[in-house]
Amino acid sequence: MGTIKFKPTTPSRRHMSGPDFSEITKHKPERSLLLPLKKTGGRNCYGRITTRHIGGGHKRMLRIVDFKRNIYDQPARVLAIEYDPNRSARIALVEYPNKEKRYIIAPVGLNVEDVIISSNQKDMEIKAGNCLLLRNIPSGTLIHNIELFKGKGGQIVRGAGTSAQIMAKEGDFAHIRLPSGEVRLVSLDCHATIGQIGNIEHESLILGKAGKNRWLGIKPSVRGVVMNPVDHPHGGGEGKSGQGNPHPVTPWGKPTKGYRTRNRNKYSNKFIIKRRKP
Repeated sequence: MGTIKFKPTTPSRRHMSGPDFSEITKHKPERSLLLPLKKTGGRNCYGRITTRHIGGGHKRMLRIVDFKRNIYDQPARVLAIEYDPNRSARIALVEYPNKEKRYIIAPVGLNVEDVIISSNQKDMEIKAGNCLLLRNIPSGTLIHNIELFKGKGGQIVRGAGTSAQIMAKEGDFAHIRLPSGEVRLVSLDCHATIGQIGNIEHESLILGKAGKNRWLGIKPSVRGVVMNPVDHPHGGGEGKSGQGNPHPVTPWGKPTKGYRTRNRNKYSNKFIIKRRKP
């Protein structure tokens, strides 16, 4: 898992970097775990744009990733480490004794021919890739793919290079420090996977040119201060003007750039011990 620095043959290549894919061991995905993926262009069922700056991009197939890890006490052998165009992390193809194959998120240190397991039993090995109950994982362990509801499957800490840490256990809950710095209560009956997610260098990659963003399906974003007043509250003015009042808002007048939009009465607020922002 390294990076490649390109020769500066063009201005865009001068600072561009990319992954070397040295950890990839299989370049064709498992066909039984593929589904077609239709692009939305940021539009809802009525054809109206609900999320801006989405469109285009390379055609992809969806890899069915097993976030639940619900085949218990059956050792799974790692067959390959593969690339997934739909996420920043790498995925591992594993095979169970009954010949069933599944994809999982590949943590650091997981290699081909390794054997991993998902279990509710105590005294299981604390090994990268093993999926255990939080009550059976020691405090201080790095974890990822964490469930928030028992049996629903991992919902958080699934991006490349990320990991959470079990800070303490109290009553029926574990205190988990998330990558954002937030400390949250999660039930001890929920599952998590041991280890840090691989492809750590992902955050240090430099795209190098605007076209690379278009390949990813991200369309250009234009600043409000360069628009006309009819298009954005920050627009207008003679010459180069600041955003003026009201201070930073969306095109529809809602506060932005740091404004907290979380509902103060949200049911899960009681599970947050320390916020990611003071």
